[in-house]
Amino acid sequence: MSKADSTPTEKLFGSKTRAKLLNLFFENPEKSFYVREMTRVIDEQINSVRRELLNLESIGIIKNETFDNKVYYSANNKHPFSRPLTEIFSKKINTSRDKDIKETTWEEYCRPVKHYLKGLVVVNRLPGQDGIDLLIIGNDKTKKLTRWAEVIEKKQGKPINYVIMPVDDFTYRKSVKDRFITEIFEMEISEIVDPEGIIKS
Repeated sequence: MSKADSTPTEKLFGSKTRAKLLNLFFENPEKSFYVREMTRVIDEQINSVRRELLNLESIGIIKNETFDNKVYYSANNKHPFSRPLTEIFSKKINTSRDKDIKETTWEEYCRPVKHYLKGLVVVNRLPGQDGIDLLIIGNDKTKKLTRWAEVIEKKQGKPINYVIMPVDDFTYRKSVKDRFITEIFEMEISEIVDPEGIIKS
């Protein structure tokens, strides 16, 4: 990509990978990510990501912590530049119109797979917390739901842990109070899409 083709953000921060990483961290200032998650979401080479992580960490913009032998990186919210970077990258700072659009986001996301998707649970998982972000219920024999989940991950701009579960499996595991299903509903749920009433039944 030539300099003329670079986005304004890339020009401002001097590197496409750096701009993407800053966007990931400061659009999600409460979350943490490990290296391979970041490379998948921002679609950049691992060496480039590692190099920019070292640069950002050296000036204190980001920090790292270790969980289960994995190093997780996150925004350093105590850094003097944290607030302006969050204002640049965070989509949570919305106008009232943006808020209305956000409220219909999952409904819009689900439309392309409405014939395959029978239910969706969106979990507000905290940094370092075990569990999943999405429980996707439906038939995935054609892998349409898998591909859809990968698209959602790109649109959200952050790594997503998800499980795709057939309806019969979900219904049975819910009926016997399966530990995995129980733990999902003990977490903070931000959205439930339940067009056929199988989740809340």
